[in-house]
This record gives sequence, C-alpha cells and structure tokens, in this order.
Amino acid sequence: MGCRDVHAATVLAFLSGTASVAGLLAAVLLPNWRQMRLYTFNKNERNVTVYTGLWIKCARFDGSRDCVIYDPQWYTAVDQLDLRVLQFALPLSMFTAVSALFLCLIGMCNTAFVSSVPNVKLAKCLVNSAGCHLVAGLLFLLACAICLTPSVWVIFYNNYLNRKYEPVFSFDISVFIAIASAGGLFFTSVLLFLWYCACKNLPSPFWQPLYSHAPSMHSYASQPYSARSRLSAIEIDIPVVTHAS
Repeated sequence: MGCRDVHAATVLAFLSGTASVAGLLAAVLLPNWRQMRLYTFNKNERNVTVYTGLWIKCARFDGSRDCVIYDPQWYTAVDQLDLRVLQFALPLSMFTAVSALFLCLIGMCNTAFVSSVPNVKLAKCLVNSAGCHLVAGLLFLLACAICLTPSVWVIFYNNYLNRKYEPVFSFDISVFIAIASAGGLFFTSVLLFLWYCACKNLPSPFWQPLYSHAPSMHSYASQPYSARSRLSAIEIDIPVVTHAS
C-alpha cells in the first residue's frame, strides 16, 4: 500500500468518525435515556410515562405527544448517578472525537497538498499525515472508552433502580444510540490503525512515521555499513605481491 496518497481507508474513517460524533450529539440532546412508566387503576385516567434525559425531563400521557410536565432545569437537579456521570462523559467524548476528526482532516490535507519537505533543517520538527492519523486513532479509541463505559452502566443501574424501588424503569433509545456511536468510534480507530500498520513497512520513528522525504534528501544519506565494508575491502585490503629477482 502506498502511503503518500489519500486512501479510501482514511476517508472512510473520517466519515465514520463524523457519523459517530453526530450520533453522540443526538444522544446528548434527546430526552430518552430513561423511562419511568406510572400506571393507574382508574379507568377515567391515563397512564403517564416520564422521559428522563441528561438535560430535561418530560411527562406525557399515553397516546399524547405533548409534555404535561416539562422541566428544562432538570440538569441542575439530576438525582440519578449514572445520568450525572453521562453529563460530563458524553461532552468529553464528543470533544475528544472532534479533536481526532480535526487531526484526521489535517492528515488528509497534508497528504493531498504537501508532497515534499520544505526545509531540510526543519524535517525533524514536522509531523506528517501518518502521524496525524496515528494520534487520531488513539483519540478515537479514548473517546470510545469514555462514551461506552457510562452508557453500558445505565443498563445495570436501571436494573438496580428496579430492584430498589419498583419495576417501572426502563432504558430508552438514547442508550442504544450512544453505544452504537461508541462502536462507530472504535471502528474508526481500527481503520486508522490498520492503515498505519499496512504502511509501517518503511523505517521511521514513532512520532514521524512514514515521512515522504524529498528526492534531494536521499543524497545526504550515507551508505549502509555492509556496503562500506565491502568497498573498503576492495579498495584498501588488496594484497601487494612483489617478485624477488
């Protein structure tokens, strides 16, 4: 695999990361993390379902789309530990993923528009596209861990609430969206790591992997040791034979 062009793997990783960030944003904004269904035995009344999100709470009658009770200040009085943790974890995961997307975009632009080293003296201070993709893959993996752990915890905490109080709690669609987004972040990091490993056959340091050296820089490279040793053996170690008269 040539590593000096923009490949489908990096483009697919960027699109997958963008879709995952969009999914995280939807999960953060939707008020559908937990449902609490309240039943009534009065035939003249309707059952009520309370939808709990990270920032708002909404109570609706069955068959109605309007909120009977709408609490936009719910985020300041969240009394459920898993949702409180998610209020900090999901924005942090989104920030980490957006940073990774920015690095991935820089790497693709650097691959597409920068093909040579502008200054030989600054070559060791530059970070190339493969380095950007490698760090982006690490950030995507970190964002996945930050998002996935508290999202899965919601499921177990929901069972804890049902045992502690009454079996009226159930997790909602935002949990599945967050877990799917975490899976998309993991898939994105795997794509970037596979691309990097496929290109790793070139010798390079860790922070500057796979740098595309300018043609003029190859003249500064010294010959391998084995080639120099063979050359010296030919030029210097030639025995001199003299014939005695």
